[in-house]
Amino acid sequence: MTGPYMGDPQLTEEQEAVIQQPADAIVLVTAGAGAGKTHTLVRRLDRLVEQEGLSAREILVLSFSRATVRELRDRLARDGETAQYVRAQTFDSWALELLSAIDSHTDWQAQSFDTRIRAATKAIDAGDTDGRYEEALRHVVIDEVQDLVGDRREMVEALLGRYDCGFTVVGDFSQAIYGFQIQDPTERPGEFFTWLRNTFGEDLVELHLGKNFRARTEEARLALPLGPELQLSNGAAISGSHMHSRLRTTLGRTLDFGSLDDQFVCDSLREYDGTSAILCRTNGQALLVSELLHKGEVPHRLQRAAQDRAVPAWFAALFHSVDTSQLTRSQFDEALSTVSPPSDLSGDVVWNLLIRHSAPRGRRVVDLVRLRSILASGRLPDELTAQPPCPLVVSSIHRAKGLEFDRVLVTDPGPLRDGRDTDPDEEARMLYVAMTRPRDELWRLTAPDTRFVRKDDQTDRWGRYHWQRTWRLGLELAGADVRPDQPAGAWGFAADPIELQQYLATKVASGDVLTLERAEVEANDLDHGPSYLIRHNGRHIGAISDRLRSAMYRYMQLGRGFIPRSWPILIAGARVDAVETVAGSRASGASSGLGPHGVWLAPRMTGLTWFSYEKKNGEEAVNA
Repeated sequence: MTGPYMGDPQLTEEQEAVIQQPADAIVLVTAGAGAGKTHTLVRRLDRLVEQEGLSAREILVLSFSRATVRELRDRLARDGETAQYVRAQTFDSWALELLSAIDSHTDWQAQSFDTRIRAATKAIDAGDTDGRYEEALRHVVIDEVQDLVGDRREMVEALLGRYDCGFTVVGDFSQAIYGFQIQDPTERPGEFFTWLRNTFGEDLVELHLGKNFRARTEEARLALPLGPELQLSNGAAISGSHMHSRLRTTLGRTLDFGSLDDQFVCDSLREYDGTSAILCRTNGQALLVSELLHKGEVPHRLQRAAQDRAVPAWFAALFHSVDTSQLTRSQFDEALSTVSPPSDLSGDVVWNLLIRHSAPRGRRVVDLVRLRSILASGRLPDELTAQPPCPLVVSSIHRAKGLEFDRVLVTDPGPLRDGRDTDPDEEARMLYVAMTRPRDELWRLTAPDTRFVRKDDQTDRWGRYHWQRTWRLGLELAGADVRPDQPAGAWGFAADPIELQQYLATKVASGDVLTLERAEVEANDLDHGPSYLIRHNGRHIGAISDRLRSAMYRYMQLGRGFIPRSWPILIAGARVDAVETVAGSRASGASSGLGPHGVWLAPRMTGLTWFSYEKKNGEEAVNA
């Protein structure tokens, strides 16, 4: 194997042992942080196709997170010789595809992730999938298996237990940080490892990847020696509390990066040549860090949740380029030349992705009706919805799983909190994950003050509070908080929709300040707050969605049966996450002059806001 692998580090004996396993082998690979598992998997997939004679359709590659799947797809496209066409999917997307093939009459897209996973497991157990996979499936590759808990664990166990095929599963228990998703209090993270060993016994080949390829300095390797001990802390003699304390002590030996209120600190973040990340214990902390960075005028990207996907603005140009229902390659090339497509994807790659998911059978044209349906239901390929690269990323530790950076600043998590909702083992593993993300530099950062910021149980959003229990001072913004069914200018305020689309495409950028202005004194709908218009540099560019209005109502409720009467007149602290492509009313789009497809641009908001209320004398009370 030459060509794509020229210049890569020489394979270790551990990697060679994984790659050379036959196609019918059942293999568990434990791989430490930065151990080159993705490169090893790509080389293994190449061998399965090239030397073991498997076709791409006979291999199924599954992983927990979209980020991991995206990285594996990118590496297959870049480095894979014969395996570049092997499909890699998340458990959720695979379950959806499987169910749609078995029962095309059910709207599976409308079901929740957990419902689809449980339905897929039931279908596998009942043998409903045998006609689809019994003969065709010869090898399964599963990454990040330490994160398999609950329904997803049961689905994978059903898959591996039913079909007589080889498999390669890769994981590291010391990086298992999704135990909070477990509903059954008797289940613990890592049970999948136990199931594998009990089910396959001596037939299970266990291999290990131990050499770290990520960390290039001693400080970046500080936490790595504690990884093997974390493997033993799951209810064993080494307690999670003890491991968390040791990791926090190790973090304390790193240099303090300083305060984000310091202009010198902000300058050093802005001027760094490599990639950086600030990793926080919670997304509430990440929102506050982002707020401080904006004050210091430091460009950055706030990492979205895995399920929070945005369709990039350039996508709208494809729909606006033609009035017909089909898009040819020449029309695609012309449309793409007028916008800024993703820098990491070529036109050929984008075109082939669109063809794969939306072309009529046997034709090399894009069916825009089908593509719009895929867009509206959130089923576009991950490659087309990935957040754009940014030199500085602010993220919770959970959202940074699987990522790596040249420099990492970890907010000090503080001592473990008492309470039944705190799992010391998982807290230790989470801190370990954060401390093993850097290639070169590991720094410590004082966590922002979160005394009056906490997760609101009614909305599952972060909110601002006060020592007076009844005060509500701000709420987190997220995807789908902008009204999607009508283009800007067609509802809530009068403006030229065509001119506003041009304004959104050319004048609105990520990080820009937004203000939400109350459009009505009282809410007209039951269980919803009033409407708010979105203002950018003095002009309206949209209205909030019913989803956000409902969240506002629940956040403002002080108890069951309470009807909120006082609403903020202004909401500050909002920022532009991105300008995205949305699908709404075809009739409204056509009447607004935006074509027949019902597709246009809309701002996507982020940030932890501040509420401003109106005083009784009519003056504005800032931040209540």
